[in-house]
Amino acid sequence: MRKLSVFLGMFGLFFSVAQGQKITGVVNDDQGKAIAKSTVSLLRAKDSSVVKLSVTGNDGNYTIVAAAGKYLISVSHVGYSTMYAAPFEVAGDVTVPVISLQKASSSLAGVTVTAQKPMIEVKADKIILNVENTINAVGYDALELLRRSPGVMIDKDDNVSLAGKNGVQVFIDGKPSPLAGADLANYLKSLQSAQIELIEIITNPSARFEAAGNAGIINIRLKKNKTIGTNGSANLGYVQGFYPKINGGINLNYRNKSINVFGNYNYNYGKHLMKINLNKEQFDSLFIQQNRMVFTNNTHGFKTGLDYFINQKSTIGVVVNGNIANNDFNTQGPMDVYQKSTGLPAYTLRAANTNDMGRKNVNTNLNYRSSVAGGTDFSIDADYGYFKIRSNQNLGSYYFLPDGVTEYNRNVNDMITGTDIDLYSLKVDYERNFKGGRLALGGKIGIVNTDNDLKRYDVFSSNDKILDTAKSNRFEYKENINALYVNYNKQLKKGIMIQFGLRMENTHSNGNSTGFQRDNDFSPWESYDSTIKRDYTDLFPSGALTFNKNPMNQWTLAYSRRIDRPAYQDLNPFEFKLNDYTFMRGNTDLKPQYTNSFSLTNIFKYKLTTKLNYSHVKDIFAQIPDTVSGEPTKGFLQKRNLATQDVFSLSVSYPFQYKWYSFFATTNANYSHYQADYGGSDRKVNLKVFSYTYFMQNSFNLGKGWTGELSGLFISPSVWQGIIKSKAMGTVDMGLQKILFKGQGSVKFAVSDVFQTMKWGGTSNFTGVSSTFKGQGEMPQFKINFNYRFGSNQIKAARQRKSAIEEESKRTEGGNQGGMGNQ
Repeated sequence: MRKLSVFLGMFGLFFSVAQGQKITGVVNDDQGKAIAKSTVSLLRAKDSSVVKLSVTGNDGNYTIVAAAGKYLISVSHVGYSTMYAAPFEVAGDVTVPVISLQKASSSLAGVTVTAQKPMIEVKADKIILNVENTINAVGYDALELLRRSPGVMIDKDDNVSLAGKNGVQVFIDGKPSPLAGADLANYLKSLQSAQIELIEIITNPSARFEAAGNAGIINIRLKKNKTIGTNGSANLGYVQGFYPKINGGINLNYRNKSINVFGNYNYNYGKHLMKINLNKEQFDSLFIQQNRMVFTNNTHGFKTGLDYFINQKSTIGVVVNGNIANNDFNTQGPMDVYQKSTGLPAYTLRAANTNDMGRKNVNTNLNYRSSVAGGTDFSIDADYGYFKIRSNQNLGSYYFLPDGVTEYNRNVNDMITGTDIDLYSLKVDYERNFKGGRLALGGKIGIVNTDNDLKRYDVFSSNDKILDTAKSNRFEYKENINALYVNYNKQLKKGIMIQFGLRMENTHSNGNSTGFQRDNDFSPWESYDSTIKRDYTDLFPSGALTFNKNPMNQWTLAYSRRIDRPAYQDLNPFEFKLNDYTFMRGNTDLKPQYTNSFSLTNIFKYKLTTKLNYSHVKDIFAQIPDTVSGEPTKGFLQKRNLATQDVFSLSVSYPFQYKWYSFFATTNANYSHYQADYGGSDRKVNLKVFSYTYFMQNSFNLGKGWTGELSGLFISPSVWQGIIKSKAMGTVDMGLQKILFKGQGSVKFAVSDVFQTMKWGGTSNFTGVSSTFKGQGEMPQFKINFNYRFGSNQIKAARQRKSAIEEESKRTEGGNQGGMGNQ
């Protein structure tokens, strides 16, 4: 607290009035030619009221002088559609990006707010994927969308990493998800592209965001209708892979001067096939395994809310969203076991794993927003959410002699698991003009309570099973994080913008695991009551220095320190059975991992974006395979802290547009060095790896309402979880869209993984366990989606502006929709 007080004292306690600053820009047509005598309006960002007017000169340039504040530029010209630039903040001289006017159609009704958003937008601190405008996104779930996102890597266990680093914090509608590992992956699989408006990949979060997320933050924003009047839309989709899949939804909205009521519902059903082959050498045995996995997803998603506009300055609202899913998981396949010394078959294990899973998630947000004259903003959010996850798993292991016919043993278990997660949070944010810049202060209290109960039964027949108390477990975990932050940014007169902040987080956690444990199959079971208590406080500074004297060639130097705390299931010392030869065990000694990141970003002519980043990760998490004491043919998986990871990464992106054709390409390359020593010899980790991804998107305006897309992704060999060397993979997707019913409807056709190249594989060698594996999902997949909009389409221009301003403001401020984007 003393450090934070000193830090805040640097800003003083008095506020000053900013001097007039120049706002400059240029207006072109769609061919890049200057448009003279266009009307340029400077609008106040909060209420879209006109502040000043100007007219472009013969060269298309304009200049407006205004006081500090948040503004929006609109440009109109006879014969062209009115266009709006993104909201911006004046704390010094500002150059607005070039505004290109499009010729108006004679049949156009109403006012055009903006041109269609590009599929991908690249900014200094984040990448925005506009999912709802992308043809090839049809039929994907959120996990598959991330798999195809620039710089994002999904490994064989569905763990998410970004720019070569694990520890990605996933947000839904600006709220951090408490899920991790398989629970998070299953939840993302239940979110369909039809529900998603955009995905933000935030690589350099400011102090306003939670410090969690070593690699950054991925914020998935669900759709919310912002149109005036009574209106809505409906969509229906079909996907054909190995199995058929269906999805559909409806979106309704009513908005006037006083209230905004909105709601949507989405349904998704489908089966998904995954094939995995594994070869493993351990001690004196060779294991050859073939698995066929079928995942059945049956999901209902909903979102509803109400905004009440108390006056022009204040709004109060409530948002409720949820997800109810029933997921079935079925795995079957033989594992042939050979003696390494002779090469002769020893036996065959046929495993059958079925899991009936159910999940309910409901989140409620109450929020208040207030904006007063002088640029002062205040907001408060109160949130409650819960997850109820139920799992009924039957795990059968059937042993056969080498003839494959004679069964000589079997082990069958039922594992009934219940997980309840309750989340509470209260957050306050305050921002105002200060010393010619913007000062933001805030705090948050967050509480997460988790109760995980596992009961394991030995099954002797369909009607005969006995609870195995020695292999059952209950784990209760509570985590309380209290945070304060301060953030300041200012445009200096010498063409330099500064931004720096500090976040303090105090963490209290308490875990209690009860059950039985033993060292190996020959030692006795002993009861234990393991308590895990931690209490620590950390400071997380961040800052950025932008050189923008020449707006056509801007440089930004940034730094941040971040943390990743262990997930509750990674701390539980209980031993979970995956099969008769593999177990998973938590680690009570697992410590948080910390990352210091430095980046240098260049934006050239508002198009070419280049970013160089260096990160040093201390105590990085890695899932380590090890052998069971006294039983060298059996192994267990456990999260441990590697000593360090050093990551150098480079990303380059460039958009291009000419008439009916547009192109976007981005590449992300990184060099990583992993180091750890768990006892010498085969327990050392010293991996150096260079990897890269390349993403390409081509869009074609084919005329008469037809548009097309062709996209490709290549992922080079890399390292997963610190010890697994992965192989290269990639995909090519293509799609078409046709606009129907005078713009009210659309139909999209898409094919994913045209050449069937999205196949993953890898190798690992640690603690005497050498493994080679490969796998693939359904490919290709053929997808069709129909969308129809109905209701009011004639929107008053002022309200259109306000809707556009609200949307863009939330994006530029971290996607804070419904409450908790800026933590």
